[in-house]
Amino acid sequence: MLIVITGPSGVGKTTIIKSLLKADSNLRYSVSLTTRPPRTRERDGVDYRFISTEEFLEKVRNDEFAEWSEVYGRYYGRLKKDLEEMARFGDVLVGIDVQGAMKLQHIYPYGVFIFLLPKSETALEAQLRKRRTEDETTIKVRLDAAIQEMEKADSFDYKVVNNLVSETVKEIQSIIAAEKRKLFGKKACGGLRPLDGG
Repeated sequence: MLIVITGPSGVGKTTIIKSLLKADSNLRYSVSLTTRPPRTRERDGVDYRFISTEEFLEKVRNDEFAEWSEVYGRYYGRLKKDLEEMARFGDVLVGIDVQGAMKLQHIYPYGVFIFLLPKSETALEAQLRKRRTEDETTIKVRLDAAIQEMEKADSFDYKVVNNLVSETVKEIQSIIAAEKRKLFGKKACGGLRPLDGG
């Protein structure tokens, strides 16, 4: 099963995903490629795979990505081969921006798509400032983008307000369990079942 967690920048996707992975050894996290520099404490191959813009665009030309997008002047994307390979060993968990999540919806319509919402716009702004990685102009751009992205929340299977990490994790675990019950007894698909059958 493909489980996609999306939401605006600063909503806490990374924290929630790390907690889910710690709680469920069957989950496999799909690490995306990015051309942005690593933040403090981010590790290559764990949080992201950090590559050059030239390398990224070469992979775009070779049609290697399941999805890719340009966000705030940096490129992000996930390789088709990575998603398909990981699906052989467990459920695949993806943390991704809203733009990328909507692309994955078209490719993998049988996935479970969860939109994380902040408890308030004020809380979202506070989280962005807490990072200390963006200047005032960038924070404003991200907040404006977040408001537009939150308007797309209804396009996803589930909406979860990230108020308290432990409660958010429990809610998402319940969603995953419910989706597994829906699939129980159905013929195994042997992969992520992309739209084109490949």
